Amino acid sequence: MINFLLWILVGAAIGWVASLIMKTNSRQGLIADILVGIVGAFLAGLFLSPIFNVATINEGDFSLPALLVSLGGAVILLAISKMFRNIGGFLVIVIIALLALIYVNCWTIESTSAFCTGMRSLIPW
Repeated sequence: MINFLLWILVGAAIGWVASLIMKTNSRQGLIADILVGIVGAFLAGLFLSPIFNVATINEGDFSLPALLVSLGGAVILLAISKMFRNIGGFLVIVIIALLALIYVNCWTIESTSAFCTGMRSLIPW
């Protein structure tokens, strides 16, 4: 029970610091700070933990490196949410996702569909 309360409090602090860094503090309250801190720590666990070989607060590690990695994930989460606030950022994300999907599906040797053949001839990489 104490670990859960500590997790909520640290998540709120991380979310608050991340919102100060990204200048979104005036638009969100305590609940949003907690969610940003915890979901940001989850994102950090997926993407940043393997790079830095550090656990996050979601794994019960409350050391300084774990707090910094969790803060990095929260900042990344707020940056992504800022991109989705306007239509231009949303379109950029959609285009990048489509290009990644085409790259993953069409640049394997086994892929011989007409769509992938057309994409290979259209895109020179």
